[in-house]
Amino acid sequence: METMFGFVALVMATILGLFAALALQALLLKAAFALMQPATADRRITHPAIERGAQMVARAYARTN
Repeated sequence: METMFGFVALVMATILGLFAALALQALLLKAAFALMQPATADRRITHPAIERGAQMVARAYARTN
């Protein structure tokens, strides 16, 4: 009977450890995504400034000719 109690205690400790590890893993995964957020924020190329500059160069070139 005492052996069965020891076995049940071992099983319960293992299950408790499993749930604690899963909770910690989920917490760390959520923290990793939160830390990665600024690295993926808004990487658009600013094409309008390039187009505006090209228009200005074309106008300046047209005035000189």
